[in-house]
Formats: sequence, structure tokens, C-alpha cells
Amino acid sequence: MRGRRLANSDRRCDCAGDRRLGTLEAQVRNANTGEILFDRNGSAPSPTASVMKVVTSAAALKVLGPDYRVSTTVVAGPDAGSVVLVGGGDSTLSRLPTGQEPFYAGAAHVDDLARQAVANHPGPITKVYVDTSLFGAPYWQPTWNEHEERFVDGSSSYVTALQVDGDRADPRAMDSQRSADPVTPAANAFIDALARLGAPVGEVANGASIETKAVPGAAQLAIVHSQPVSALVKLAVTYSDNTIMEMLTRLVAIRTGAGNTFAAEHQGVLPALTGYGIDTAGIHIADGSGLSPDNRVPASYLTQLFRKVLAGDNGLGVVYQGLPVSGKTGTLAARYGRFTGANAVAQGAVNAKTGSIDSGFTLAGIVHAKDGTPLTFAIYAFGNVSLSARNAIDSLTTGFYNCGDNLSDN
Repeated sequence: MRGRRLANSDRRCDCAGDRRLGTLEAQVRNANTGEILFDRNGSAPSPTASVMKVVTSAAALKVLGPDYRVSTTVVAGPDAGSVVLVGGGDSTLSRLPTGQEPFYAGAAHVDDLARQAVANHPGPITKVYVDTSLFGAPYWQPTWNEHEERFVDGSSSYVTALQVDGDRADPRAMDSQRSADPVTPAANAFIDALARLGAPVGEVANGASIETKAVPGAAQLAIVHSQPVSALVKLAVTYSDNTIMEMLTRLVAIRTGAGNTFAAEHQGVLPALTGYGIDTAGIHIADGSGLSPDNRVPASYLTQLFRKVLAGDNGLGVVYQGLPVSGKTGTLAARYGRFTGANAVAQGAVNAKTGSIDSGFTLAGIVHAKDGTPLTFAIYAFGNVSLSARNAIDSLTTGFYNCGDNLSDN
């Protein structure tokens, strides 16, 4: 690590000493060489907040692949006139009629499933069963603030294998209140679609709350697919969508054989991350979205991972494409107060993922410095912090932008 002083005194700042940052943990690397230019306890495993979405996106791209699509199916039921709606984990499936675009642009539609099922069933469909067994309980991570995330922010749904529009009350809104039972609205949307096609279905046979597994080998009557993982990752990173990342992380755990619960996600994600050739020491995966304070990822891991994101390794280019841009897009847009005032000089020069939980704030990504040097960075500000920490994080990042390859710990 270099210890030289900057040649121009007007480029020095005490941004890292800003008390608004609370307990600062940070690291910066030259993305071309991998050299560490700046470090403040960067090897300490710490909560990530929503920056975790970059880590779990990398796991999803490695295990599922960028072209994988999540399927929802309908199969023949166990008795005459019945069908089973099988949740495959696609939380983006929409209840809006085909032709109407939900927040999850390009999503599959329930009415498409209904049309296929009616066309392929040998007789009238009179009964619907629901199979949600792909994902195991609990469906809400115990450390999450349920009231805040489901009702106040409207940013997270229960992690169930069957739901529509991420269980939003408003399928077109980014943030919208979520329910305590995502399965029933999804089942009812399917039944309503069947009814519009003339199918005499009364109600869900099992009340939609009891897991009914489809009979192995049952004839498939209908299938629809989500957007590919590459598109889902890009959407989740841009808008910090918790529901998509919980879905993908759970599917990673299932695909690797680790299990189908929150407890299995660590064992599912960690082996996937080793495939990138970066030391995973200290990493703990408590969830896929970063909401849990129990997550742990060192800043040093992120600065190395973002070098691979910048290089587009293993399809990681979609993560870069989805990263908010300082003062311009996503959660770093100026309308949210990011990179404004004195920090406006770095507008458009930072591609990074934001994060916030009760205990602090994070920002990690790539700085295209003023001197042309690409930098990878991660900043954690935890402890005695307030919303003003965001501006302090922006100021520190702007300092990285101004210093470029001349950045020093001095």
C-alpha cells in the first residue's frame, strides 16, 4: 500500500475523518492493477445492507447462469377436473392481463397459464390445487423488520414459491404494500383468469395455505417463464429489489443441493462465490437481499469482486449495467440527494450499489476517476450515524474520484 503524499495540497481532504461516517470501514483498489490504494479496516467482515445484492447476483449468475428462466407450471390434478398450480419461485409472475406491463417489465402472466391449461385439459377445470413446496419455511427472515419492509417501505414480500407481482398491492409500483399471504392472491388470480375463460372453478381446493405437492409425473398442461437471470439481476441491482434477490438466492441454494430455506442460503451461495477465485473468508450469507444485520462481507472482497464486474467476467457485465450512476439513475439519482452540491463534480463517474439498514449505510462499486483510472471501492458507515452519512459517503467517494491513482492513506 502506498504512503506518498499528494503533490497538490488542494486535492487533500479529510473526507475519511468525517464524523458523520460513524465507524468507517472502506477500501479502494486500482481496478487495472488490483493495488490497494486506500484501506480503513477493509478486511473486517461486516453487514452489507443492499450491497449484498451484488454478491448474491454473482452467485446466481455462476450457479443458475445468465440465460436461466424461472418457470411456473400447471399440471394435471389428483382427481377429475382438477389441476395443480405449481410455484417455481418466480416472484415476477404478473396478475395483470397479457399486454399490460407490470413493474417487472417482461414478466410472464397468469392469464397465459390459464389459457394453456384450459386448452390442454381433457375436460372442464373445476378444482385448483396449489403446490408451493419448492421453498421452505420460514418465509420471513427473523431479523427483518416486518412492519417496516412490508407496510411502511413496501419493499419486501414473504419468500414463497408462488406469488404475483412480488406480492405488491399495486403491480405497477416499485414500492407497494405487501401481504402476509402471497400465495392466496396468486391462486385467486389464476382462478379469476380461468373463470374469464369459462372454466367453472369455485375456489382453491386447499385454501392455498396448505402445501399440496403435485403428483410426480403428472401431465404438464401449461408453463410460463420469467425473464432470464441476466435481466432479473439488472433490474434487482438498479432498483434494489429485495424480492427478486431473495428468489434468486433461494434458487441458488436449491440448485446446489444446500436446501430450500434461509438457513441453506449460506451453504448454497458460498461455494458459488469460490468459483470467482476470490478468498471468501469471513463471508456469511443470512439472506439474499442484504436486509439482515447478520450478513457479513469484508469491503476487501467487494473491491475484488467489482474488478470482475468491470471486466464482465462470467456474465457479471449485467451487474455493471444495472448499477445506479452517481447523480443520474436508480438509487443514486440526484432526486434522492445523491452526488449534489460539491459532490456534483463526480456525477456520472460512479457506478455503485447503495445500501441502508437500521445500523448504517453502504456504497460499493466503481469510480471512473478524473485522471482516467478505474477504481473499485466499498464504504461501510455504521454505528452512530444518521441520514447525513449518505452525503458523507458521497463526499468520500468524490474524494476518490478527484484523487484517482494518486489516492493515498495519508
